[in-house]
Amino acid sequence: MPELKTVGLFVVTALAEIIGCYLPYLWLREGKTILLLVPAAVSLGIFAWLLSLHPTAAGRVYAAYGGVYVFMAIMWLWAVEGIRPTAWDIVGSCVAVIGMAIIMFAPRNA
Repeated sequence: MPELKTVGLFVVTALAEIIGCYLPYLWLREGKTILLLVPAAVSLGIFAWLLSLHPTAAGRVYAAYGGVYVFMAIMWLWAVEGIRPTAWDIVGSCVAVIGMAIIMFAPRNA
């Protein structure tokens, strides 16, 4: 069960980071209001806080989180931007998630 909690926390963390980066993108590239920077900053603050909730070493968390971020970014591409992922996008995302699982859930002595 701790594995599901870890993955769920990573998913929520990735959404916070993606939102925090996508809103400035909308302002800079799509000409949307600069006021989007306010929720973007809040979202990035939440992202940093969520990363701190993991009980293991920060470097390991950051490395493993990257795998979930890759997967969630591809899902964002599909769900929000309306661009269907290619087979290579999906394969690459799965490889990244497998990497996350190896980093986070491998047996350790310390």
